[in-house]
Amino acid sequence: MMNHTAKGMNQKLNVLRAGVLGANDGIVSTAGIVIGVAGATTDTMTLMISGLAGMVAGALSMGGGEYVSVSTQKDTEKAVVEAEKIKIRDNYDGEVDELAQIYIKNGLSVDLSKKVAVELMTKDAIGAHAAAELGVNPNEYVNPWQAAFSSMISFSIGAFLPLLSILLLPESVRVLFTFITVLLALGLTGFVSAQLGGAPKRPAVIRNILVGAMTMAITYTVGNLL
Repeated sequence: MMNHTAKGMNQKLNVLRAGVLGANDGIVSTAGIVIGVAGATTDTMTLMISGLAGMVAGALSMGGGEYVSVSTQKDTEKAVVEAEKIKIRDNYDGEVDELAQIYIKNGLSVDLSKKVAVELMTKDAIGAHAAAELGVNPNEYVNPWQAAFSSMISFSIGAFLPLLSILLLPESVRVLFTFITVLLALGLTGFVSAQLGGAPKRPAVIRNILVGAMTMAITYTVGNLL
């Protein structure tokens, strides 16, 4: 059974991983916009307006989506905890046995599992069941606002890279160097996300770079044709 320290560490890693992925989305989507517009015009003001508009819209979309998603998760967690409270109220002894069975399945002896279940239920019946059976801490529900702001900030940070590249570099090299800069950044975010998730790094890096390259190539071609 996972202890609270391990759960807390996993939660922090999930937040960090979400931040990296949010930054990755900001890089890809904003790069696609500014590269596409750069294929149609060299006007710096037009590039700036389109890039900023894409960044703001993307950040708000990411934040709003994360808020809705995490709010739903929070409501679900509260609902299952309330249902567990009713079960404990109506069948306390049965819930003690159920909790003991969880510890037995996790490798504890029958006697020790029963003793642990009784002591934990006596101290905090809801907390014990919520943690062991549901993987929820009733005192620490997920925060939808925190998730929303985290997504907005990470997306915006990622979006600034292609936006600044396309605006600050000379006109003759802005598209090429923005393309290269974005691919390097996507390689880094792919590596970091794989590292945090314990996944193979090379496929993640290659996949990230290919998706970014295809996105920019297609949007630039469309912009150039227009």
